[in-house]
Amino acid sequence: MFTGIVKEKVEVLTITKKDGLFEIKLALSNDSRVGLDKGASVSVAGACLTAVKFEDDGVWFDIMLESLNQTTLSNLNVGDFVNIERSAKDGAEIGGHAMSGHIDTTAEIVRVEKPSNNFVITFKVDTSWMKYIFSKGYIGLNGASLTVCDANKETGTFDVWIIPETSAVTTFGDIKVGDFVNVEIERGTQVTVDTIRDFLEEKLAGKLSSIEKIVKELEI
Repeated sequence: MFTGIVKEKVEVLTITKKDGLFEIKLALSNDSRVGLDKGASVSVAGACLTAVKFEDDGVWFDIMLESLNQTTLSNLNVGDFVNIERSAKDGAEIGGHAMSGHIDTTAEIVRVEKPSNNFVITFKVDTSWMKYIFSKGYIGLNGASLTVCDANKETGTFDVWIIPETSAVTTFGDIKVGDFVNVEIERGTQVTVDTIRDFLEEKLAGKLSSIEKIVKELEI
């Protein structure tokens, strides 16, 4: 589990592309490497990856085909930067919200605005995902726990306001229109929405069947 509080952004040093697998080396800082063992989980741009090999200048991670297909990691280039968070320890403060590191979809940056001392990014997703995205709700974007503003269900867009600290520590400070980010839906919201939707569909299905039966009888 992760908390959505990004600790640092690190550079992609090497990418080895194999059939259905990418191997990437990231320049994790000494602080991020303390206590990090082989097999440990790390959030890389929001995706949960496993540390597989350690070298003096970086740590290697494998990205399997499913992750390549579902995330922006397939578009990484040497020299790019990615957000990093170590997995949460027992008793850790959750400053953001609980995140799994399992990416649901990607979002496109459609607008970037920088009013005085502020930073606003507008994201766009397929409208099918908007049933889980609400104004003032949580969302995971490239591993960062952020608060949604001005969600528009019809256009599939929502705004996020980035504070200077988040802009400095994460890759959001360098984001531009046309870029894509990884999206993890807040699980509590998803479970609630799906449960209510399934309940209502079940109840309505029964009523619709009764109505259709009555209509047929009237036609006779």
